[in-house]
Amino acid sequence: MKKRIVWILVGAVVLAAVAAILWGPIVSNVEQAKYDIVEAHGAIEIRDYTPMIVAEVSVPGDRETAISDGFRLIADYIFGNNISAQKVAMTSPVTQQPGEKIAMTAPVTQQGGERQWVVRFVMPSSYTMQTLPKPKNANVILKEIAGKRFAVIRFSGLPKRDSLEKQTKELKAFIQENNLQSISEPAYAFFNPPWTLPFLRRNEVMIEIER
Repeated sequence: MKKRIVWILVGAVVLAAVAAILWGPIVSNVEQAKYDIVEAHGAIEIRDYTPMIVAEVSVPGDRETAISDGFRLIADYIFGNNISAQKVAMTSPVTQQPGEKIAMTAPVTQQGGERQWVVRFVMPSSYTMQTLPKPKNANVILKEIAGKRFAVIRFSGLPKRDSLEKQTKELKAFIQENNLQSISEPAYAFFNPPWTLPFLRRNEVMIEIER
């Protein structure tokens, strides 16, 4: 009897572990921003993205705090806190890009200011600017983005500072070596929920380049 209970418990633990492994990729299987691959060089791709509509917020602070705060604000919008009380399907990726710094007031203006981060959700392609529900929160902005070309590097693991800096450096080196012209700050793209195991995660660094 005791052995049977032990085997039941072991089976439950194994099942829970398998579920944990699979759950992240399953819930990550949502509509993604559309693009065509122009060139592929291992983990680096040149992509042409189609026009899209995004919901974005601008939030201050360090990178990890900003992505958390920005995600919460836009998630609140798509989960129904809008004028129509309408839910909008989640898509991927969630992107984060440095914005302007907020200048500090005197007497220490020469020391710069706090970094702003622009956090974006791509809206489902079935919507237009006219059919998307209007945000109640004035900080959430709906915006049309024209088609653009990006150099993109893809990697797995936890997107910590060192990892992002390493991938950004590699992508910038690729751009320089191939005589490409970058025209934007690096943007970070995250495709999975936070409980996804590190080796199953999909992260990207994206830099807009001239066509």
